[in-house]
Amino acid sequence: MKDDISKRVLLEAEYIISTHSTLRKTARLFGVSKSTVHVDMSTRLRKINEKKYFKIAKILNINFSEKHIRGGEATRKKYLNK
Repeated sequence: MKDDISKRVLLEAEYIISTHSTLRKTARLFGVSKSTVHVDMSTRLRKINEKKYFKIAKILNINFSEKHIRGGEATRKKYLNK
């Protein structure tokens, strides 16, 4: 794996661990697609740093279980503004 990709993966991982950010927010911040961040966190990170991979997996599982709440809240705000 190229060094620049490895650095990006580790930076993304540190950001997600420190802020408990979603994949979408992380992708916007780093200027890559959501799919790229997903592949970075689910595949590449495990090869680079397995300990961080398991921390990220817990955070992503929490985010996944809460996404319906965030979506409902966004819809509520959308209709309140109309």
